[in-house]
Amino acid sequence: MRSEQEACRAIERYADTVRRLCMIHLKNEADTEDIFQTVFLKYVLSTTRFQSEEHEKAWMIRVTINACKDLLKSVFRSRTVSLEELPEAVVSGSNESREVLEAVLSLPKKYRDVVYLHYYEGYPAPQIGEILGKKTNTVYTLLTRAKQLLREKLGGEEDA
Repeated sequence: MRSEQEACRAIERYADTVRRLCMIHLKNEADTEDIFQTVFLKYVLSTTRFQSEEHEKAWMIRVTINACKDLLKSVFRSRTVSLEELPEAVVSGSNESREVLEAVLSLPKKYRDVVYLHYYEGYPAPQIGEILGKKTNTVYTLLTRAKQLLREKLGGEEDA
């Protein structure tokens, strides 16, 4: 079990990442808060020794994604919230950034994680593959297809 000091440090460091991942998957603030608490409780109770900050961050991301998937598969989950009901903190900004967020959220689930990890967290494809348990080439393929779908949704230009 981890100390209170370790838990506070982890919350300071990873709270935004965990919340954003939850909102991408769950689109619901109440469920996001539930999963947020679950993730950090698992962290406190975990005996995993992390090799580096990157290893710790990857662990947090993986646990968050798994917890979101578990909640979504739950029999008790009977409702969803539309994008318009997302809190303003998540979708604040220009109409263009809201349009991009809507496009990302409308992507098939298999593309959302790779897009988030690559463009919002800055992970390269090989690390995304490690985090998600996919081959690097699969990650590149998912990113390419996701970009194409986003280009179609947003009316962007083809790459030169």
